[in-house]
Amino acid sequence: MAKEKTALHERIESGKRILLAEICPPTGSDSSVVVATVKRYAGKVHALGISDNRHGVCMSAFAAASLVAAQGVEPILHLVTRDRNRIALISDCLGADALGIRNVFCTGGTHQTLGRCRAARNVFDLDSVQLIRAIAGLAENGTVVGEERFDNAGPFCLGGVAAPYADPMELQIMRLVKKVNAGVHFLITQPVFDLERFKAWWKEIVRVRIHETVAVLAGIRVLGNVEQANFFVAERPNPVVPESVLQRLASKSGPDAQRTEGIAIALETLRELSGLEGVRGFEIDGAGDDDAALEVTATSGLGVD
Repeated sequence: MAKEKTALHERIESGKRILLAEICPPTGSDSSVVVATVKRYAGKVHALGISDNRHGVCMSAFAAASLVAAQGVEPILHLVTRDRNRIALISDCLGADALGIRNVFCTGGTHQTLGRCRAARNVFDLDSVQLIRAIAGLAENGTVVGEERFDNAGPFCLGGVAAPYADPMELQIMRLVKKVNAGVHFLITQPVFDLERFKAWWKEIVRVRIHETVAVLAGIRVLGNVEQANFFVAERPNPVVPESVLQRLASKSGPDAQRTEGIAIALETLRELSGLEGVRGFEIDGAGDDDAALEVTATSGLGVD
């Protein structure tokens, strides 16, 4: 008996606007922390992304996604190829499928030397494109892990990262085409701060018609204060945060005023991108400040229908 597609999968196919949010599981094992967070987002987003050890070791995304699903909110399980070989990745994916979790976001992950676990060894047995291809075809072809196939696997709704700020742009567009051909259903961009660069990148997306094949969502991250913004800039070479954005935050005195300005910047970015034809929606990341993320979702006017 065929399994139903996820609500997110069906919404993507419908062509409707999509609103997501992303949370990081707690650093401890207290399930009540996840439950309390999920309840705040219930009915306010179409699905909730669960990051996979993005900023350091925390509760597994798999466990957190199960807790999210139990609260009636549809999770998007992030799978990072940095930390697992193909056996563990496919096994986790099949386990998630058994629990009804079939939205899977495939990403390589931030290199461990840029985080807290610098002494850890990375894996990168598969890259994100290979992982997308492997999961998309599990029901027909399991050769990536030495199996003929995995009966009754999926259907999965697969997501991937889009990098508007990575150079050269031509190669990044080619990589996105590979993800589309591998079987991705939606793409979420890195957080958008530099609007001019994003618009130049978007012209290329439209030129090759990626937005006509998959749902492309813009990432919106709330910068809560100058210190957080500077750390974000120093942590990785991309995404690019223009000096004008840093100066706007620095011009405000005190943490409350800077936080308010960060929310305003996020809303301005969201509204500007809403005017670009073909942008299907947004993923809001409060960077640990769920109040800020929820304020952006509520004030944006997008809503959940």
